[in-house]
Amino acid sequence: MNNPRFARTAGWLVLAGLVAAGALAWYVTRQPATPFEQAQTFDPALVSRGEYVARVSDCVACHSLPGKAPFAGGLEMATPLGAIHATNITPDKSAGIGAYTLADFDRAVRHGVAPGGRRLYPAMPYPSYVKLSDDDIRALYAFFMKGVQPANQPNIPSDIPWPLNMRWPIALWNGLFAPSTPYAAKQGQDAQWNRGAYIVQGPGHCGSCHTPRGLAFNEKALDESGTPFLAGALLDGWYAPSLRQDPNTGLGRWSEPEIVQFLKTGRNRHAVVYGSMTEAFNNSTQFMNDEDLAAIAHYLKSLPGDPQRDGTPWQYQNASVDTRPGAHTYATRCASCHGPDGKGQPEWMPPLAGATSALASESASAINITLNGSQRVVAAGLPDAYRMPAFREQLSDAEIAEVLTYVRSTWGNHGGAVDAAAVSKLRGHTDPASSSPIILHMR
Repeated sequence: MNNPRFARTAGWLVLAGLVAAGALAWYVTRQPATPFEQAQTFDPALVSRGEYVARVSDCVACHSLPGKAPFAGGLEMATPLGAIHATNITPDKSAGIGAYTLADFDRAVRHGVAPGGRRLYPAMPYPSYVKLSDDDIRALYAFFMKGVQPANQPNIPSDIPWPLNMRWPIALWNGLFAPSTPYAAKQGQDAQWNRGAYIVQGPGHCGSCHTPRGLAFNEKALDESGTPFLAGALLDGWYAPSLRQDPNTGLGRWSEPEIVQFLKTGRNRHAVVYGSMTEAFNNSTQFMNDEDLAAIAHYLKSLPGDPQRDGTPWQYQNASVDTRPGAHTYATRCASCHGPDGKGQPEWMPPLAGATSALASESASAINITLNGSQRVVAAGLPDAYRMPAFREQLSDAEIAEVLTYVRSTWGNHGGAVDAAAVSKLRGHTDPASSSPIILHMR
C-alpha cells in the first residue's frame, strides 16, 4: 500500500543527504585561498633570505637523511595509524616540487594541500607554518626552487592501511584544529616579543614537540592564549620539556641570556641538547641570528608556569653516601662525567641535579638517553667530544631502572621511581643514537 506522506518524507531525506554529501565533497576537495597568483622572480637576495627561513623552519630535520641528497625526503615517521615518510622537496620536476607554482607551494606549506587537492598529513607542521608571512613564503619558495639541487629520488608511500589512509577526513580535522591565517602582531607587546612569538609559533613550530596533544592528535593550544601551549609533551620516546616558566620542568631557572646560549651553542650551565632537540640545534637554532634568538628568549620568558602542575621548586640537597639500589651503578658508570654530587662539569658535562629529566614525572627521556646515548652535537662545525654513551649492552633493564630511580630521588630531585618494564618497552622500539648526525651545509 502506497503512503504519499512516507514517500515525500523519504524524498526530502534523500535530497538532504545528497546536499550534505555535495557540501562535504566540496569542503574536503576545495583549494585554500592564496595571495599568490603571479609568477615569482628569484633574485639572489631573496634566495639567500629563503635559506635563512628554511633554517629557522628546520626543514632539514624531516626532509633530509644522512648520505642522501639534501631535502630528498625518505625519513620514516611513526604515527598511531602507521608509518609515513617525508617527501622529496627538491626542485626535481618529477620526484620533487619543481613543478609547483608559488601558489601551489603556499597551499602545501601553510594549509597542507598539495596540487590537485591532496591533503598532507599533519606530521607536516602546517598548523604552525600557516603563521608564516607572505614575504617569508616568497623567500622560502625562491630558495627551494633556486638554492637547492634537484634530486630524482622517488617518494616512499605510507604503510597506513585502507580505509585509514583516506585523506579527505584531514580537511575536517583542519577545520577543527588548524588556523587559517598568518601571524598577526599582538597589540600591547613590543616588536621583540612579537618577533619571538612569530618564530616560536610559526616557522620554529616549537609546539609540535613541546605542546601536549589531544585525543585527535591535535596540539591542545597553538599560542600563549592557551595554558597547555609549550607545557611539555611526550613524543617518539622523548619527553619534550615545558618551555614555560616552570621552575622544575621548564625554563623558570633559566635567564634570557642562558636560553640564547643554549640555542646558539647547544649547552649552558643547566643542560646540553639531546634527543630530538639535537637535530633542531645542529641544523636550525645555531644558524639563527642573535636578534632572533634574543626575541625567542624574550617571548618564552613571558609565558607563565603552573605551580600546581610543577610542584615545589627544586633546591639542591647534599647526598650522603648510601647503599640504595642504583647508587653503586651511578658511582661506577655515571659519576666520572656527571660528578659524585650530580652537578656535572658545566658547561660540558650537564648536571643531573635539578635536570628536567630528573624532575619530570615522565621518565622517557631519562630512559631513552641511558639506553641509547646521545647524538653528536656539532656547534659551529666542531663535533662535541663529550658524547653520552649508550648503556643498552652494559646494563640490564633492572639496573637502568635502579640507577635512574637513584638519580631521580637524589640531590633534591623528585621525578619518581623508574620501572624496569618501562625500560624494557623503550628498549624494544628505540635504537642507539647515530654518531653521524645530519649536518647540512646548504650552500
